[in-house]
Amino acid sequence: MGSSRSPGEQAADEWAVRNVIVRLAQYADGLGSCEQYAELFTVDAEWLMPNAPRHGRADILEGSIARRAEGGVGPGSNSRHIVAATAVELTNDDEAVADSYWVFYVETNTAPKATLVGHYHDIIVRTEDGWKMARREITFG
Repeated sequence: MGSSRSPGEQAADEWAVRNVIVRLAQYADGLGSCEQYAELFTVDAEWLMPNAPRHGRADILEGSIARRAEGGVGPGSNSRHIVAATAVELTNDDEAVADSYWVFYVETNTAPKATLVGHYHDIIVRTEDGWKMARREITFG
């Protein structure tokens, strides 16, 4: 496996993959719309959080809208997803696997406190519209 692209092309691909991961966190927190969030996924993507899996971009969008409606994320929620320690492996020219640790903070406007931590295991693929999340597996702890 691995990429047949030049080192410069591989570096650009890795940065593009990392940007998808970061933008998902930022858009979940309200720097983008639910639609922008969902557009970062492939049409047939899997979003696999324990007890709340979503299948397909439309279902992922529905979940994003529902989470915002509950008030725990999005504009005015004073919450933040912090993504750190991301490792990216280009498995071929059009696919990457990434593993990241994440921390979810609440009350970021007063006394920030971490309420959840976990791990993302992501598969990101190159599409006609750029790199998109094809599968995100979320674990807690």
